Amino acid sequence: MKRLLVDTGPLVAILSPDDEYHQTCAEALRRMPVPLLSCWPVITEAAWLLRKSPRAMQELLRLVSGGLVDLLPLKAGEISSIAALLKRHSDMQPELADATLVYLAEREQIDTIFSLDRRDFSVYRLGRKRVFQIIPE
Repeated sequence: MKRLLVDTGPLVAILSPDDEYHQTCAEALRRMPVPLLSCWPVITEAAWLLRKSPRAMQELLRLVSGGLVDLLPLKAGEISSIAALLKRHSDMQPELADATLVYLAEREQIDTIFSLDRRDFSVYRLGRKRVFQIIPE
């Protein structure tokens, strides 16, 4: 089973029926292996974007507690590596969630990401100049 990371955009789209990417992301999700892997910065960012919909916020938390999204652990000693990624890509003004996902992709050797942020994730490189496979295509 192929492991993949999930970014903020698809989570928000799936939980927001009026989102322009709702249908695309919901259909893509049906074909994905679970659990989807992510991190607390992504969940925090999604919660902030969903803040006006208590129902969607509760559903986001249910995705995590129900096992559809598994949060990869981060130790305090790893924060310096994430800070280095933020600095390396400062010209792109990366968000903490993105830098954390790039770091986790490297650490976990995952090269597939469920993201709507093609602009940034098509630029980020993993070890040995590998590129992300971004879903949906």
